[in-house]
Amino acid sequence: MEHQIFQWIARYGYAAVFCLLMFGIVGLPAPDETLLTYSGYLVSRGTFALPLALATALAGSMCGITLSYWLGRTFGLALIHRYGRYVRITEEHVNRAHAWFARVGHWGLTFGYFVPGVRHLTAYAAGMSGLEARPFALFAYSGACLWVSGFVGLGYFLGNRWEAVERNIHQYLLWATLAAVIVLAGWLVWRKLRRAKGK
Repeated sequence: MEHQIFQWIARYGYAAVFCLLMFGIVGLPAPDETLLTYSGYLVSRGTFALPLALATALAGSMCGITLSYWLGRTFGLALIHRYGRYVRITEEHVNRAHAWFARVGHWGLTFGYFVPGVRHLTAYAAGMSGLEARPFALFAYSGACLWVSGFVGLGYFLGNRWEAVERNIHQYLLWATLAAVIVLAGWLVWRKLRRAKGK
């Protein structure tokens, strides 16, 4: 799959990045982090221009997550029942994402990009939850900016070493997500204790 993606990017350039990211966010099996990191590597080689690479990747990510949100808001679980098997999304996956979204709220849209398997589902969950378009755009598009710039920047600074690091990227993401959850939990406990003392 990755080899095929590299061929598409070599042939179609920015258009391939846009389309692959958009449909990857919706749920088609595309290695999104690999695509972004490889784009950053191409910037380091001078094949891609940094502003165009960032703009294209960001546009693809925003279009993909907006489409997912719209599908979730318009069709809900009926769409998953009918077509979910084609993009490897089941009702159980969406229910899990819905519960996760309910726990962490809007921030799930921002940081869900960095959690393997979650970014494909948070927008569906947000749409089915009836989240209004304005807060959805604020949190989801902010997350897209962080995610895209982070991985394109990683590929750019790593240069020829990008592939060796990218092989373990999901493991790094898992540990980073765990660390972020621990920090967030600690901050919430601290804030609760501080409020309790203030009463």
